[in-house]
Amino acid sequence: MNFLPLTILWSLLGVSVLALFIWRKAVSTKEDDSLHVLDGASVEKSAQQAVVAQKLDLIDKWGKILTVVALLYGVILGGLYAWQVWVQNTKIGV
Repeated sequence: MNFLPLTILWSLLGVSVLALFIWRKAVSTKEDDSLHVLDGASVEKSAQQAVVAQKLDLIDKWGKILTVVALLYGVILGGLYAWQVWVQNTKIGV
């Protein structure tokens, strides 16, 4: 069994998780954790922070999903590789 295409797919999943992590860091720089109650432009700032929060929620959701998929895929890929090596060693020993 050729594991190269499966390994490339796993690498792409890892790169996508890393890209989401970097994207989240870039979006979170626009986040403001303080409340602007007395400012005259508090409505505009609140709306902007709501948009940033929605983006972060979406990035977090997909980041968690892709991380779990990448981990499970890696475990399955490792198991398949170990099984193939075990089968080949069993055939050689017979």
